[in-house]
Amino acid sequence: MRAHFLHAAEQRGFTLDPAQEAPVERLSRLAGELAHPAWRLRRPPRHLYLWGPVGRGKSWLVDTFLDGLPTPRKRRLHFHDFFRRLHEGVAHHADAHHADAHHDGAAVDRAVDELLGDCRILVFDEFHAHDAGDAMLVARLFRTLLDRRITLVTTSNYPPAGLMPDPLYHHLFEPTIRLIEERMDVVDVSGQVDFRRQPRPEGTHGFALGARLHPGEEATAGLTPPRPEEAGPVALPHHELPARAVRDDLVWFGFAELCEGRTAVPDYLALADRFPALVLDGVPPLTEASPDARQRFANLVDVCCDRDVRLVLIGADPLAGLPAGSTLQRDLDRTASRLALLRQPAAGVTP
Repeated sequence: MRAHFLHAAEQRGFTLDPAQEAPVERLSRLAGELAHPAWRLRRPPRHLYLWGPVGRGKSWLVDTFLDGLPTPRKRRLHFHDFFRRLHEGVAHHADAHHADAHHDGAAVDRAVDELLGDCRILVFDEFHAHDAGDAMLVARLFRTLLDRRITLVTTSNYPPAGLMPDPLYHHLFEPTIRLIEERMDVVDVSGQVDFRRQPRPEGTHGFALGARLHPGEEATAGLTPPRPEEAGPVALPHHELPARAVRDDLVWFGFAELCEGRTAVPDYLALADRFPALVLDGVPPLTEASPDARQRFANLVDVCCDRDVRLVLIGADPLAGLPAGSTLQRDLDRTASRLALLRQPAAGVTP
């Protein structure tokens, strides 16, 4: 497996960062354990929790690891996507048994069974816990996963103790943090290099073909402004949302409708499934947006990046004016790193 990592890095034109050596070694050892049938192991392999600042190659590490595993019984899911499916499954089973979806452990178990099937190795990418309303469901999910003969590997920008950072609700998540620290090997990937800020290779596509523009610069990204006849509602999982333009290859929204309105991650996932490009205009500095809008914007960027959807932002610099060293700046570190992938007009944005 180590040779597989080295070859994959060479194919991408880089060498392993020193901070990636320990996780490569640990993932290679896990691959060796998974090469044996489960019944031959005295105990299941230890679960892994890889954490570190944004852009340190955590997703590349676990994707390369999965690619090198010969077993077909493997799954890789972005946490947003998995949690959306889990919500739907739990709600379905809770309704069928007239139970409270957030507290019905049996509904969580049944939903996880449906999602994972005979999976032996599960990778969660970008795990985090910010929503206090979901804290109990996330806690039950982790207990369910860690009690099964499924090996869990997760990446996060937060050490376990940093999950659910809001001091008003952190105590609700402390039992889950202790469970993670007891049952998972926690591996630090805190290198000095933010790979997302390195020069992009030729053949860039999808999300990295997006742009951050000022109003009036749409043509530099190959865009034409919306025409009145292009406006219309877009059907989302449980409601409709007015779009400024709906085209075959893109959808165009205003920030007020998509981020200040009552939207959620399942809506962004549905848009990513349908449209290869999304344009968001009227983007303000996030310091001027409501806290909910800031979180929705961050979630939207996460989904577009993970689903490789081209994202074009038109308006002000969303990261302007963030107080240095503030909690707000730390919470948006991942967003900032991903926005660094979007091209600026001066860099020669092309359609």
